[in-house]
Amino acid sequence: MATIGDGHVRVEYERQRADIIIDRAEKRNAMNEAVVNDLMTAVERVDEDEEVRAVTLLGEGSVFCAGFQLEMMHRKSADEQDAFQRKFATLLDTIDDMTTPVVAGIQGAGIAGGFELTLPADLRVLGEDARYGVIEVELGIFPHQGSTQRLPRLVGIGKAKEMILTAEYIDPAEADRCNLVTEVVSSEVVDTRAKELADNLTEKAPLGIQHALRAFQVTFDVPLKDGLEREHQLAMSVYASRDRREGFEAQLEGREPSFEGQ
Repeated sequence: MATIGDGHVRVEYERQRADIIIDRAEKRNAMNEAVVNDLMTAVERVDEDEEVRAVTLLGEGSVFCAGFQLEMMHRKSADEQDAFQRKFATLLDTIDDMTTPVVAGIQGAGIAGGFELTLPADLRVLGEDARYGVIEVELGIFPHQGSTQRLPRLVGIGKAKEMILTAEYIDPAEADRCNLVTEVVSSEVVDTRAKELADNLTEKAPLGIQHALRAFQVTFDVPLKDGLEREHQLAMSVYASRDRREGFEAQLEGREPSFEGQ
């Protein structure tokens, strides 16, 4: 286990999985500048670790993340808000750009900034009674850390507008139906299930997963023809790998493959 920076985030390792845990349960894991800084450090550390093949993003205690600490947000000037929001945006972009898959486990609540923190994750596990959504229009602002951009790419612009403009928490069953989350499970097993999914990913070919994520990163940014060309180029680089040979041979021989990321 490693405690990061000011101690509001810790990283735990289990075989080839890293668990990034917001450790501020007394504040419902609400984020302040120290938490955002520590999250950035943790994310960069695990993404650079060649031994880590999958990551979970969790909250200590019964709540994933209650968003930003309201008192901090209230006292910041417009210029201070700009600097802080850009720092948080950089964190989200960094998660988005990771080639190590990320599974978010959302129990209790993932509200406002806590909700937007989960959007760059590759998979999301939601507790069946969790409060999950964006409420910013009730605070005189609007959600501006991915909700108008990443969210429509997950659920469609109509559903995204409904969630943002009504400021209502999305029912977990509806979140499942509209593909916002990967699974809805009982609150007691959210973290366990997120870890199980991450462990499953560690057993897959790491180069295959990394290159698939690289291909996904341009899905909405380039014309279809260019995206298909990038997909092809990435695939051909995997075909030259040791893991590709191992995967095919294991399938033909009826055994489990042993992937090395080479």
